[in-house]
Amino acid sequence: MRQDNRHADRRHDDPPETAPGVDVAQRHVVRVLVVAQILGGLGAGATLSLGALLAAETSGSSAWSGMAATMATLGAAAAAVPLATLAQRRGRRVSLATGSVLACCGALLAITAAYLSLFPLLLVALVLLGSGSATGLQARFAATDLATESTRGRSLSLVVWSTTIGAVLGPNLFEPGQVVAGFLGIPALSGGFVFTAAAQVAAALVYTAGLRPDPLLTALRRQAADRRADAPVPLKRRGFAVLAGNSGARFAVVTLMVSHAAMVSLMSMTPVHLHDHGAGLSVVGLTISLHVAGMYALSPVFGWIADRAGAVRGILCGQILLLGALLVAWRGAESEVAVTVSLILLGLGWSASVVSASSLLAGAVDVGERAPVQGTSDLLMNLAGATGGALAGPALVLMGYSGLGLAAAVLVAVLLAWTLARLPRSRSAAPAGV
Repeated sequence: MRQDNRHADRRHDDPPETAPGVDVAQRHVVRVLVVAQILGGLGAGATLSLGALLAAETSGSSAWSGMAATMATLGAAAAAVPLATLAQRRGRRVSLATGSVLACCGALLAITAAYLSLFPLLLVALVLLGSGSATGLQARFAATDLATESTRGRSLSLVVWSTTIGAVLGPNLFEPGQVVAGFLGIPALSGGFVFTAAAQVAAALVYTAGLRPDPLLTALRRQAADRRADAPVPLKRRGFAVLAGNSGARFAVVTLMVSHAAMVSLMSMTPVHLHDHGAGLSVVGLTISLHVAGMYALSPVFGWIADRAGAVRGILCGQILLLGALLVAWRGAESEVAVTVSLILLGLGWSASVVSASSLLAGAVDVGERAPVQGTSDLLMNLAGATGGALAGPALVLMGYSGLGLAAAVLVAVLLAWTLARLPRSRSAAPAGV
């Protein structure tokens, strides 16, 4: 009997009939994801802000600073579909750990690029660092694999919220990073990436050890076990094919794209704008920290809104906040206080939009097609962010910070109008907004 028990203990991904209760498994998955996201979040706040300053320093021009956001988001876009495919085949555990390891490699390469003062090498490093963002985005969907319809938004938002701790600390590692850089004999701006590398290794270990049983594989086996013997097996389609026939999923993906593009374009240029106007690194770090806090700290509130009032209403709330943030940036570009307020509102609007749209997307598709659709969504979301980051640098030079805010506001206003048009049909929809 003891031998049989030991054999059972070795089976980490048990079939549905021997797996832990779904509620117990879901709570365990969320706890593991929360811990890993705290660690992974250490690099989220530092990558774009430190990367923007490092890009300007190694290239010799502020016009190139937007390439930090561009390359990081391109890296996240490039990793999205491969990581989703890996999740579909091997489970969330393998996929998320792989993304964290790639981000660690990017942090180490960024330090090397700064030491050698090689701008092209820094761009490659930022691409790899983007895998960390792709991993964080996939982690929020991992929280929905075993969630019920009435708790999907809250489960997702708890994982998003957990990024707050590490992400807020990240930008404030500027000065400790300078101390570490001095000790290691590397450039001052690259010291923060030492913390990023260590945190990503720790996150990979948490994913590998903690996500047992794997949530996505468990959900797929549950679906197969619940299917009637005479029921047809659903066709496995690629993400774009699913989106082509699902209006709710399309709306969710467009919301993610526009919200992310608006956020990245303004946020990535804020450190450069403040620095060029004489703000010190401590002020830049505080501003970005408050922005990142806005991105994550209130996400459980927005998850609750998505579950109780509907995802479309959550998206509406997010778009109003985003539009307000961009209008404040337009009118108050010369004020550090106004810029800080704008960045806080920008983070809150991004949070409400991403949590609600992600909840809508997760509930709009079949579990068997969830990973490829989510991978496609993250690909498009990050491509939109990369486009916003790429255009933000030249826009800052040509139109100034206020002009950049106004241009992004026009884009958000269009999406806000679409959201208002969808609102009546969502009144009779499910709580998740499907």
